[in-house]
Amino acid sequence: MDIIINGANGRMGRILAEAIEQSGTHRVAAKVDARFAEGEGLTALEQYEGPADVVVDFSNHAATAQVMDYCVRRALPAVIATTGQTEEELALIREAAKAVPVFLSANMSIGVALLADLARRTAAMFPEADIEIIERHHNQKLDVPSGTALLLARRICEVRPGAELVVGRHENGKRSPQEIGIHSLRYGGEVGTHEIIIASGSETITLKHEAENRSLFARGALAAAAFLAGKAPGLYDMRSIIEE
Repeated sequence: MDIIINGANGRMGRILAEAIEQSGTHRVAAKVDARFAEGEGLTALEQYEGPADVVVDFSNHAATAQVMDYCVRRALPAVIATTGQTEEELALIREAAKAVPVFLSANMSIGVALLADLARRTAAMFPEADIEIIERHHNQKLDVPSGTALLLARRICEVRPGAELVVGRHENGKRSPQEIGIHSLRYGGEVGTHEIIIASGSETITLKHEAENRSLFARGALAAAAFLAGKAPGLYDMRSIIEE
């Protein structure tokens, strides 16, 4: 599989390139990054018109329009591995998915996909339980709460349609029965830990996923790229992989 890496000069882009080179079955078709200096590499997707099977985007959500336009024009599947998209950017992704297969996930870990499924199932079994989500990341992370924490909360909301997401607590007062609390910690070089506490009053269930290094996100992106091969246009995510 020939893979275009958008955001190739970033931390995850470099890890992905290394994973591709080590795979023995995939090839880096092009490395693209707006931060490349002259002579280092391509600075825009439009500069590459060579052979490719998929675009994997590890750049920034601000590049959404450029990535979607390029993939639709070239009829290429897209793996969107960025977070923090605005509603307008999400609308662009949904529109592009009518023409090409698009894989969108706030977290490229298959383990997190399983965590989300377990969280939904557990919340369904304990409809009156208090639920709290705690996410930990490095001190340079931009979005709060993390896209993964929101992904987990949304999966829980599938079985709790009346739930209210409360990000942090800034005032005194009791939690509401339908509240799902989300708490963000930022420190050091923490890769990413997500913990869900589901407490019924008589028992507590704790679900936790710890990312030990960032290579797992690269492996997940490669799994997503392989999953899209031959797929019809549409919007896919990690749930699509584990339920296939």
